[in-house]
Amino acid sequence: MDRVPIDVTTEIEIARPRDAVSAFAADPDNATAWYEKIERVEWRTPPPLDEGSQLDFVARFLGRRLTYTYEIRELVAGERLVMGSSSGPFAMETTYAWADAGDGTRMTLRNRGEPAGFAKLVAPFMAPAVRRANRKDLARLKAILERG
Repeated sequence: MDRVPIDVTTEIEIARPRDAVSAFAADPDNATAWYEKIERVEWRTPPPLDEGSQLDFVARFLGRRLTYTYEIRELVAGERLVMGSSSGPFAMETTYAWADAGDGTRMTLRNRGEPAGFAKLVAPFMAPAVRRANRKDLARLKAILERG
């Protein structure tokens, strides 16, 4: 079976200022609050978050427990966060981007990667599953932030 790339982009508008949305979403210690599938985050390098920081994300996805070690590749406060993993079931890159949207913020979440191992077998089902999970997670983030 050929490798099937995953590339999913999801957006949401949140009625909060960009600095508040980006500060909360970019803080790995908040990930378990808004990512339904993430069970825990462990810092491999000491905080604060910066380019080169490494974190382990332990998640449950498609019925399996997955551990990814992410490295922060790019961090522009209030604008963009890019983190990538070369370990785990497949190489994954996750990008958060924030932009002003009227009185609030438009947050874009992009996941892309190349499945391997178990993930390669279920790759045809992964993009829709990732899209559904991202929509739910962003809705959860919106609810948390707009609740104040």
